[in-house]
Amino acid sequence: MLDLLVIGLRLAQYGAAVILLGTPLFLLYGLRATDALAQTWPRPLLVATCAVVAVASAAGLVAQTSVMAGSIIEGLKPASLGFMITGTTLGPAFLLRAGIALAALALVLLSQPSRRQWMVLVVAGLVVSASFAWTGHGAATEGPGHYPHLVGAILHSWSAALWLGALAALLTMASRHRPGDPVSDRVLHQALHGFSGVGTLAAAVLILSGLVNSWFMVGVDQIGGLVTTLYGWLLIAKLGLFGMMLALAASNRFHLTPGMASALDDPDDLRVAVSRLKCSLAIETLVALALLAVVAVMGTLAPVSAMDMGL
Repeated sequence: MLDLLVIGLRLAQYGAAVILLGTPLFLLYGLRATDALAQTWPRPLLVATCAVVAVASAAGLVAQTSVMAGSIIEGLKPASLGFMITGTTLGPAFLLRAGIALAALALVLLSQPSRRQWMVLVVAGLVVSASFAWTGHGAATEGPGHYPHLVGAILHSWSAALWLGALAALLTMASRHRPGDPVSDRVLHQALHGFSGVGTLAAAVLILSGLVNSWFMVGVDQIGGLVTTLYGWLLIAKLGLFGMMLALAASNRFHLTPGMASALDDPDDLRVAVSRLKCSLAIETLVALALLAVVAVMGTLAPVSAMDMGL
């Protein structure tokens, strides 16, 4: 039961962290400044995101301590929490995430939306996303491979947030789209077009950093472990889900976005184009959530490469 709680809280942190980084970054590059500032949805989304990161991180600290201590009662004891905070790398990371999220929440609540605010949130998201790498498998490699693996893991987290945070923004905009409103039509198309090149870059970095991570997490000598360990099967599932996301993203970029552009002058065709876009973005979001759930489980398991050490 505690293990399921840890996985659920990891998923909540992952999901909120990608929005904390990717969504304000999207507002900076994906839309014109005036159009971005005219949007009313970012503030409530960012408030919810910061709150989820803070609560899930604090709860994650207690849950992870409880797993190590053997029960929730033991995990709530000051001595157990104190050891987690001062005697491990996980404890400080949980506190760091919670503290940054609370500071970001205060910023969003106490200041008006602005490009400067979004820049600060991007920095907060970069730190929060990187913290998952430096307390996870990416930091466990010893010897000369330590820093290459850690850098690869951090880049993997950042590029995933770049993609998935923008996906959350695009789905929100498409869901709130007002059919027949020329301004809404233009802004939605601009958002799709603005993300297309950045999305391709994010996918390329994900693939390259994923290869680096797989070299350390699996390795050539232990490639057979992909079909003999739970971690290996989950990695295969992750790759399958990633392939589905690539296919959906390619359809959005090369088919649905141009289709919307050509339908801007025809209200009936535009409604059909936006409906198809909403459906595609919704499916891509569901696949992304499934992928994050798989990653949350993988983070609790020993990698295939650990077979070399008999772990």
